[in-house]
Amino acid sequence: MARPRTFDEERALDAAMRAFWANGYEATSTQDLCDATGLGRSSIYNTFSSKHDLFTRALARYIDMMTTPQVELLQDEGRPALERVRTLFANVIDVEFEVRGDGPSFGCLTVNTTVELAGRDPRAAEMLQCDLTRRLVALRVALESGQRSGEIASTRDADALARFVNAVIGGMRVAAQGGADRAALESIAATAVDALTR
Repeated sequence: MARPRTFDEERALDAAMRAFWANGYEATSTQDLCDATGLGRSSIYNTFSSKHDLFTRALARYIDMMTTPQVELLQDEGRPALERVRTLFANVIDVEFEVRGDGPSFGCLTVNTTVELAGRDPRAAEMLQCDLTRRLVALRVALESGQRSGEIASTRDADALARFVNAVIGGMRVAAQGGADRAALESIAATAVDALTR
């Protein structure tokens, strides 16, 4: 008869996610994961089968944690489209400073994983592409709504604008990882909004 698990798997997954987020996939050792989760090696491997399995589950958790609220915000048709975009930028900035606390920024796990693994890890690349597509669709629909209402003056294709906004957000996360303060990120966001409205 199998022994019952004596740990909270969800809590362990959160702790592992944070370790990968802070250090990246390659630089996070099995010992780092043991230290972060409080689990022994056998418990980690019995539960998650491999470091890569644990990483993909942690990445999926991160994507759901970050992308789902962003998509819900962008799909909120009760709010003007430009307000949704401004709020999206504000939320990204808020999360950046909530997560970092007094330490350095972790940046964005999806951006970090894109740089580290997307070109050589098919499973991670597939997950990242699905996440990107979901975010771009939500952005495009919101931006098209803003163009129809006249809030967004740019006549550029909404797909191109969605990619622009997504790239700005990625850049903001990288800038924060490099030490940019809140005022710098707010300035980047304001510049992007100006580009949409002129």
